[in-house]
Amino acid sequence: MRGLMQDRPLLISSLIEHASHYHPDAEVVSKTCEGPVTRHTYREISERSKKIAQALLALGVKPGDRVATLAWNTHRHLELYFAVSGIGAVLHTVNPRLFPEQIAYILDHAGARVLMFDLTFGDLVTRLRPELTCAETLIAMTDAAHMGAMPEGSLCYESLLAAETGQYAWPEFDEREASSLCYTSGTTGNPKGVLYSHRSTLLHSMMLCQVDGLALSSHDSTLLCVPLFHVNGWGLPYASAMCGAKLVLPGPHLDGKSLYDLAASEQCTFSLGVPTVWFGFLDHIEQTPEARPEALNLKRVVVGGSSAPRSLMRRLEAIGVYGFQAWGMSETSPVATVGNLLPKHADLDAEARAEMQCVGGRPVFGVELRHLGDEGQVVPQDGTTPGELQVRGHWVTSGYYGLGTSSLDAEGWFDTGDIATLDGDGYVRITDRAKDVIKSGGEWISSIDLENAAMAHPDVAEAAVIGLFHPKWQERPLLVVVPRPGARPDPKDLREFLAGHVARWWLPDDIAFVEAIPHTATGKIQKTELRKQFADHVLPETA
Repeated sequence: MRGLMQDRPLLISSLIEHASHYHPDAEVVSKTCEGPVTRHTYREISERSKKIAQALLALGVKPGDRVATLAWNTHRHLELYFAVSGIGAVLHTVNPRLFPEQIAYILDHAGARVLMFDLTFGDLVTRLRPELTCAETLIAMTDAAHMGAMPEGSLCYESLLAAETGQYAWPEFDEREASSLCYTSGTTGNPKGVLYSHRSTLLHSMMLCQVDGLALSSHDSTLLCVPLFHVNGWGLPYASAMCGAKLVLPGPHLDGKSLYDLAASEQCTFSLGVPTVWFGFLDHIEQTPEARPEALNLKRVVVGGSSAPRSLMRRLEAIGVYGFQAWGMSETSPVATVGNLLPKHADLDAEARAEMQCVGGRPVFGVELRHLGDEGQVVPQDGTTPGELQVRGHWVTSGYYGLGTSSLDAEGWFDTGDIATLDGDGYVRITDRAKDVIKSGGEWISSIDLENAAMAHPDVAEAAVIGLFHPKWQERPLLVVVPRPGARPDPKDLREFLAGHVARWWLPDDIAFVEAIPHTATGKIQKTELRKQFADHVLPETA
């Protein structure tokens, strides 16, 4: 017997319609590439989204066509989140920080017919254009006054928008149709496309608005430090429209001062970003007398993208901000686990609480986790036994765009490529990427835990650990350190410090000091480059 309930498709267009009708005056504040800060209400964002949707239809964009963007966090990029998917086309956000060759590969692999770009990427698009085989239409996301230096033949976003009426009814179609396309950063091989659906996106948005998700609500003013080109801005554009949260978009300005100024002026209560963003934010506050923490209204900060050291959580707590970790990946839309505490954790002391804030969190409803041992067996959730992490759920990928094969095992599990432990409550602790784990004498050393221990040293600004060949132990760790400005850490002192935080056999065989550690385009430590950099490094014991 079937239930007698209405069956309405879960479509992204319903989010901006809801925001327009029931949160019409909530603001979207945007620091533009042209310089000024703009303010729009959700009602205005809805109307502008409909106008650009009309313009895309007039240009011949059809359902299923890919519309690519090279753009920062601005109101125009946000409008495309609703306009492109709303007409049944696929929003293809491209990371402009990738190498030009990777960008060209991604655009052609996706078959994007339209490429929309911020004025800061005009030169990049000019260089890419001869390599692009599919992009028939170029649209500069600016106004007529700033079109002078744009690639020849480019259309003007604001002129296209001004020519339309905004009198448009969003079409209805199957909620399982594709809505957006994001490519992985391609740390091994070519980047791979993750193709999201309207249904998966709506379910993910509902989770972000749950108290046990990110607890996003209409009471929040959200500073979105996560780029809109990175896994759909972690889903925050959709969830913000769903609940009517104010959205503050920093444009291309992600330096500590710019983020502090926006957070203070817009009284932001909530924010999200990778650890490097928060290091810059906190450094600015700690080094700038006029940057007063009491001027902020920031309550909660989600740290994702890579593991957060306890030192970062303590620094956030020192300015009155509660930081917590969330874990996910492009293939999980991305949020799969959230580091919310349970009632039984209420009496934890500060040290134990900081420890819990740094674990990857526990699965939200809609996501399942398990981890496997070397023989492919499911290992116990005892909080100590590591294994290869697998995930399945309502917003987890089943395969990569254009590859034609499933990425799931026979039971529907997706292999994340992470090594992790799980405890009895489901809290996940990522200990390494499978390709980064250090195997020493048959035992695993967690490079992440060793890095986080080093980051707690007052003279260390950033740390990375890689494994180097050892004739007896197979691999031993090399610790690579960026000192804090003005500091000169002593290797012996640093090793003694680490001895109080990790097992002695984990201690690095050598420590190298560098001015900077390479990062991927999404802010993660680029260990492939570190391995190349230190390929000829000889550990003292083996010299």
